Amino acid sequence: MRGGEKCLEVLCELYPDAPVHTLVHNRGSMSPLIESRRIVTSFIDRLPGKVTKYRSYLPLFPMAMEMMDLTAYDLVLSTSHAVAKNAKVRPGALHICYCHTPMRYVWEMYGQYFGPETASLPVRAAMRTVRPFLQSWDVHTSSRVHYYIANSENVRRRIQRYYRREAEVIFPPVDTDRFTLSRSDEGYFLMVTALVPYKRVDLAIEHFNRTGERLVIAGKGPETERLRGMAKGNIEFLGWRSDEELALLYRGCTALIFPGEEDFGIVPLEAMATGKPVVAYGKGGALETVVDGVTGVFFPEQSAGSLASAMQRLRSFRPDPEAIRRHALRFSRPHYKERMQEFIRDKVRQHLL
Repeated sequence: MRGGEKCLEVLCELYPDAPVHTLVHNRGSMSPLIESRRIVTSFIDRLPGKVTKYRSYLPLFPMAMEMMDLTAYDLVLSTSHAVAKNAKVRPGALHICYCHTPMRYVWEMYGQYFGPETASLPVRAAMRTVRPFLQSWDVHTSSRVHYYIANSENVRRRIQRYYRREAEVIFPPVDTDRFTLSRSDEGYFLMVTALVPYKRVDLAIEHFNRTGERLVIAGKGPETERLRGMAKGNIEFLGWRSDEELALLYRGCTALIFPGEEDFGIVPLEAMATGKPVVAYGKGGALETVVDGVTGVFFPEQSAGSLASAMQRLRSFRPDPEAIRRHALRFSRPHYKERMQEFIRDKVRQHLL
């Protein structure tokens, strides 16, 4: 599961009778706990290519959210990286949003999703027309949320910048109990990532093509074929892997490579829970999870040269696996669950006064 799904799973534990409303649902892709809930989808779920081409339907997202009927609920909890926060609730109901980021497609990562290298000319032209409307709708309807929770300081600042709203910071849950300390090193570097443009897998491939060192990439996405075409024989694509398989991959790696800018980023903490250092782009959520010179090393620019310098630093860096794991345990699932439960109870009490 990706980070947002782990957050949703905890909410399903806290509220076992609550249904889940979502734009689309790829059946069987979630954890058994989430799949066991009543899942209500929008009309986009019945359109062709809903899983692989969902961003093509971005202009329809506002309509889908406006049509979502939540009038039966006194409390609505949204977990949002796009439009879930924009849902309408009935008068008198309370809406609390756990925000992974304001809608990145139309704000800070617009160029990475709809730039010349990632979108066709017709799509770019359409998005230039649609983007101002989506931004205006996003800002206007963000006021439907009564209380925001941000998944990081990085995202809290974005919420303030785009929506002029304050937010409490509660870091996402990491299943630290799934990982055990490892001192083994099987001689490969690891990436665990969705294969989408903003993850900058291309940057890692460029570097490892030059050095010939072994890179293992676990993940899938629309960029798979393009990235495979770039990679030399020392780079291995594993596709999707189960949580159990990922735990073994973390245990055997030399270090995790993390070249994208993330809102928060759970993957580095999973690697650190195994005692492995992280080589990360020093911007965004990584600044809140990786301690430079203690649990990993940063590189300041998204370039192969900057990554190469960080890799050189890593070779002279003597990581302490036990200290790295201790740091990761601060972000445990029980801690997240307790903080969320406290926040929601407090806001419900205030709302009822």
